[in-house]
Amino acid sequence: MRPLTESDIRGSFVNCSKGEAKRLPLPRDLAERPWDDLDFLGWRDGGAPDRSYLVAERDGRLIGVSLRFPPPQRGFLQRSLCTLCLTAHPRGGVSLMTGRKAGAAGREGNSVGLYMCTDLACSLYVRGKKVPESGARFEESLTLEEQIARTRDNLFAFLNRLYS
Repeated sequence: MRPLTESDIRGSFVNCSKGEAKRLPLPRDLAERPWDDLDFLGWRDGGAPDRSYLVAERDGRLIGVSLRFPPPQRGFLQRSLCTLCLTAHPRGGVSLMTGRKAGAAGREGNSVGLYMCTDLACSLYVRGKKVPESGARFEESLTLEEQIARTRDNLFAFLNRLYS
Protein backbone atom coordinates (compact mmCIF):
# COMPACT_ATOMS: atom_id res chain seq x y z
CA MET A 1 0.00 0.00 0.00
CA ARG A 2 1.26 3.50 -0.73
CA PRO A 3 1.76 5.96 2.15
CA LEU A 4 -1.43 7.90 2.84
CA THR A 5 -1.91 11.50 3.86
CA GLU A 6 -4.55 12.91 6.18
CA SER A 7 -6.41 14.26 3.16
CA ASP A 8 -6.30 10.85 1.41
CA ILE A 9 -7.71 9.14 4.47
CA ARG A 10 -10.48 11.62 5.28
CA GLY A 11 -11.66 11.73 1.67
CA SER A 12 -11.89 7.94 1.38
CA PHE A 13 -14.73 7.18 3.79
CA VAL A 14 -17.84 5.73 2.18
CA ASN A 15 -20.04 4.88 5.16
CA CYS A 16 -20.02 8.09 7.16
CA SER A 17 -20.70 11.74 6.45
CA LYS A 18 -17.98 14.18 5.42
CA GLY A 19 -18.36 15.84 8.82
CA GLU A 20 -17.86 12.53 10.63
CA ALA A 21 -14.81 11.76 8.47
CA LYS A 22 -13.39 15.21 9.24
CA ARG A 23 -13.75 14.66 13.01
CA LEU A 24 -12.51 11.09 13.33
CA PRO A 25 -9.09 10.69 14.97
CA LEU A 26 -6.24 9.65 12.69
CA PRO A 27 -3.25 7.56 13.71
CA ARG A 28 -0.38 9.76 14.87
CA ASP A 29 2.24 7.41 13.46
CA LEU A 30 1.38 7.56 9.75
CA ALA A 31 4.99 8.31 8.79
CA GLU A 32 6.24 5.25 10.71
CA ARG A 33 3.75 2.73 9.33
CA PRO A 34 5.28 -0.19 7.36
CA TRP A 35 3.44 0.78 4.18
CA ASP A 36 5.10 -1.85 1.98
CA ASP A 37 3.75 -4.57 4.29
CA LEU A 38 0.18 -3.25 4.56
CA ASP A 39 -2.81 -4.41 2.54
CA PHE A 40 -4.90 -1.82 4.37
CA LEU A 41 -4.47 0.85 7.01
CA GLY A 42 -6.38 -0.04 10.14
CA TRP A 43 -6.52 1.71 13.51
CA ARG A 44 -8.60 1.88 16.65
CA ASP A 45 -10.13 5.02 18.09
CA GLY A 46 -8.42 5.71 21.43
CA GLY A 47 -11.28 7.98 22.53
CA ALA A 48 -14.05 5.53 21.63
CA PRO A 49 -12.92 1.97 22.41
CA ASP A 50 -15.74 0.43 20.38
CA ARG A 51 -14.69 2.12 17.12
CA SER A 52 -12.05 1.41 14.54
CA TYR A 53 -11.33 2.47 10.99
CA LEU A 54 -9.99 0.80 7.88
CA VAL A 55 -8.73 2.27 4.59
CA ALA A 56 -7.85 0.07 1.62
CA GLU A 57 -6.80 0.77 -1.94
CA ARG A 58 -8.63 -1.03 -4.70
CA ASP A 59 -8.20 -0.41 -8.41
CA GLY A 60 -6.40 2.86 -7.66
CA ARG A 61 -9.23 4.13 -5.43
CA LEU A 62 -9.16 4.47 -1.65
CA ILE A 63 -12.08 3.04 0.30
CA GLY A 64 -12.39 3.96 3.97
CA VAL A 65 -14.91 2.49 6.39
CA SER A 66 -15.87 3.24 9.94
CA LEU A 67 -16.35 0.09 12.04
CA ARG A 68 -17.77 -0.73 15.45
CA PHE A 69 -17.26 -3.73 17.64
CA PRO A 70 -18.77 -4.81 20.94
CA PRO A 71 -16.59 -5.10 24.03
CA PRO A 72 -15.78 -8.66 25.14
CA GLN A 73 -18.47 -10.16 27.36
CA ARG A 74 -17.81 -12.47 30.27
CA GLY A 75 -18.96 -16.00 29.76
CA PHE A 76 -19.35 -15.39 26.04
CA LEU A 77 -17.12 -17.51 23.84
CA GLN A 78 -15.60 -15.19 21.29
CA ARG A 79 -14.49 -16.31 17.90
CA SER A 80 -10.75 -16.83 17.87
CA LEU A 81 -9.97 -16.98 14.14
CA CYS A 82 -9.83 -13.89 11.97
CA THR A 83 -11.83 -14.50 8.79
CA LEU A 84 -9.69 -12.02 6.89
CA CYS A 85 -6.17 -13.39 7.48
CA LEU A 86 -6.98 -16.71 9.21
CA THR A 87 -4.84 -15.88 12.25
CA ALA A 88 -5.84 -17.60 15.49
CA HIS A 89 -5.93 -15.46 18.62
CA PRO A 90 -6.68 -16.06 22.28
CA ARG A 91 -9.81 -14.53 23.82
CA GLY A 92 -10.30 -10.90 22.80
CA GLY A 93 -7.91 -11.03 19.84
CA VAL A 94 -10.72 -11.29 17.30
CA SER A 95 -13.83 -9.11 17.26
CA LEU A 96 -16.94 -8.88 15.13
CA MET A 97 -16.37 -5.60 13.29
CA THR A 98 -19.51 -4.12 11.80
CA GLY A 99 -19.75 -1.31 9.32
CA ARG A 100 -22.80 0.68 8.34
CA LYS A 101 -23.60 0.06 4.67
CA ALA A 102 -22.96 2.87 2.23
CA GLY A 103 -25.81 5.00 0.91
CA ALA A 104 -29.51 4.66 1.62
CA ALA A 105 -29.16 1.16 3.09
CA GLY A 106 -26.77 2.50 5.73
CA ARG A 107 -29.04 5.42 6.53
CA GLU A 108 -31.79 2.84 7.14
CA GLY A 109 -29.56 1.13 9.69
CA ASN A 110 -28.26 -1.81 7.65
CA SER A 111 -24.77 -3.03 8.40
CA VAL A 112 -22.30 -5.76 7.48
CA GLY A 113 -19.97 -7.58 9.85
CA LEU A 114 -16.79 -9.64 9.73
CA TYR A 115 -14.68 -11.31 12.41
CA MET A 116 -11.30 -9.56 12.27
CA CYS A 117 -8.12 -9.21 14.31
CA THR A 118 -9.06 -6.68 16.99
CA ASP A 119 -5.79 -4.80 16.46
CA LEU A 120 -6.35 -4.71 12.65
CA ALA A 121 -2.80 -5.99 12.03
CA CYS A 122 -3.87 -8.75 9.62
CA SER A 123 -1.29 -7.74 7.00
CA LEU A 124 1.54 -8.01 9.52
CA TYR A 125 0.38 -11.38 10.86
CA VAL A 126 0.21 -12.87 7.35
CA ARG A 127 3.73 -11.66 6.56
CA GLY A 128 5.17 -12.83 9.88
CA LYS A 129 6.04 -9.25 10.90
CA LYS A 130 3.86 -9.56 14.00
CA VAL A 131 3.23 -12.68 16.07
CA PRO A 132 -0.17 -13.30 17.71
CA GLU A 133 -0.30 -13.76 21.49
CA SER A 134 -0.80 -17.48 20.96
CA GLY A 135 2.74 -17.53 19.57
CA ALA A 136 2.27 -18.73 16.00
CA ARG A 137 0.00 -18.93 12.99
CA PHE A 138 -1.30 -22.14 11.46
CA GLU A 139 1.08 -23.91 9.12
CA GLU A 140 -0.29 -23.50 5.60
CA SER A 141 0.56 -25.05 2.27
CA LEU A 142 -0.17 -21.77 0.46
CA THR A 143 2.75 -19.54 -0.47
CA LEU A 144 3.07 -16.15 1.22
CA GLU A 145 1.86 -14.48 -1.99
CA GLU A 146 -1.22 -16.73 -2.06
CA GLN A 147 -1.96 -15.97 1.61
CA ILE A 148 -1.67 -12.23 0.92
CA ALA A 149 -3.98 -12.58 -2.11
CA ARG A 150 -6.52 -14.51 0.00
CA THR A 151 -6.44 -11.84 2.70
CA ARG A 152 -6.99 -9.11 0.11
CA ASP A 153 -9.80 -11.10 -1.55
CA ASN A 154 -11.51 -11.55 1.83
CA LEU A 155 -11.12 -7.82 2.54
CA PHE A 156 -12.54 -6.81 -0.84
CA ALA A 157 -15.48 -9.22 -0.45
CA PHE A 158 -16.30 -7.51 2.86
CA LEU A 159 -16.01 -4.05 1.29
CA ASN A 160 -18.21 -5.17 -1.63
CA ARG A 161 -20.93 -6.21 0.83
CA LEU A 162 -20.85 -2.69 2.27
CA TYR A 163 -21.81 -1.33 -1.18
CA SER A 164 -24.57 -3.79 -2.15
